[in-house]
Amino acid sequence: MEPDLFTAAAEERQEKDPSSSPLAVRMRPRTLDEVVGQQHLLKPGSPLRRLVGEGASGPAGPSSVILWGPPGTGKTTLAYVVSKATNKRFVELSAITAGVKEVRAVIDGARRATGGFGKETVLFLDEIHRFSKAQQDSLLPAVENRWVTLIAATTENPYFSVISPLLSRSLLLTLEPLTDDDIRSLIERALSDERGLKDAVTLPEDTEAHLLRIAGGDARRALTALEAAAGAALDKGETEIGLTTLEETVDRAAVKYDRDGDQHYDVASALIKSIRGSDVDAALHYLARMIEAGEDPRFIARRLMISASEDIGLADPNALPIAVAAAQAVAMIGFPEAALTLSHATIALALAPKSNSATSAIGAAMEDVRKGLAGSVPPHLRDGHYKGAAKLGHAQGYVYPHDLAEGIAEQQYAPDALKDREYYTPTRHGAEARYADAVEWTRKHLGRKRS
Repeated sequence: MEPDLFTAAAEERQEKDPSSSPLAVRMRPRTLDEVVGQQHLLKPGSPLRRLVGEGASGPAGPSSVILWGPPGTGKTTLAYVVSKATNKRFVELSAITAGVKEVRAVIDGARRATGGFGKETVLFLDEIHRFSKAQQDSLLPAVENRWVTLIAATTENPYFSVISPLLSRSLLLTLEPLTDDDIRSLIERALSDERGLKDAVTLPEDTEAHLLRIAGGDARRALTALEAAAGAALDKGETEIGLTTLEETVDRAAVKYDRDGDQHYDVASALIKSIRGSDVDAALHYLARMIEAGEDPRFIARRLMISASEDIGLADPNALPIAVAAAQAVAMIGFPEAALTLSHATIALALAPKSNSATSAIGAAMEDVRKGLAGSVPPHLRDGHYKGAAKLGHAQGYVYPHDLAEGIAEQQYAPDALKDREYYTPTRHGAEARYADAVEWTRKHLGRKRS
């Protein structure tokens, strides 16, 4: 028997007793028009609209699609809507449990259905990034020949996790994290809808704000927490979900942190200043506050990259690569695993030797430029790769450093007005000590006078 997304037995049970299903399942949109967020993917004529039969007739049938986005942004929901709205056969596989055998069974069934009954098949493949290259290869003939229309979902960057031939045969649709307004709309609908809580409880503003922080853009998480808190409130005989009840239910204290207000900047500032001050424990505290408050992990990663150059620089040249790698990893994996990566980078930066010499150097150089202290490029450094350059004296007398035994030539590089200017003042902290020795030696061999 082929697997499908929602079996007849489960649907019949849900119809008889809707409360037997989780709130997040009961509140799944029934049509594309009920979907919250992702409006950039739901315009008339879009691939998802065509999958449910809107303008899908004729030789230009709907394309296979790959849905890429963080957890809780609606990938499974969109597949559910397609399954309910389309008159096509709908089959679900999960890459966690399925293999090549199951894929081939679906493809064979699809070919039989098309040939025998003229019935097209939509295959929803969840967690496609968990498929090996060989397993993904098994999908290619069916997608290329349109024996099935594939809807594949992934939380990982498909350019790294999905094979190129499959990408080229599909449309890549990127799902954006849901905004607080999107989540708020879902919560309000769940509170009042007949499928949801039917106005059995109310949600004060402070409790709603904490619920939005807990959700962190994840609709499923928001509805799961709302259902648990509503149950706890009703068990107490209360019709209002208080903040304390929500905290007790989800075992998560309300973090005093407004992502759009002063706390956003205050906590971010405290994180960076704690790293600058080498207090790893304080840095981890502020990082935890930002994570628990639902801060965008990409914002945190950007601040760490800035800190790596601003406060550490050449005292530990590995600091910036660590921060950049953390930012790339965060963009690929998202929360909750991104917390580990951010912790890794924060600890490394906090415990690294510190130097702000790179910050001071570019600041001083830019200040001179702003003041108009510049001057012409010395003639021997100018471009000499065009006809007539030699007649102008350009590139004449330039000494090629690689021709010298020491690899450095005593010649002027800066404009006349800046020939003795020194911007970089290295410390002797950590690895920058060797740069201090290097800059002293090179300035001497360049024939530079001390300013």
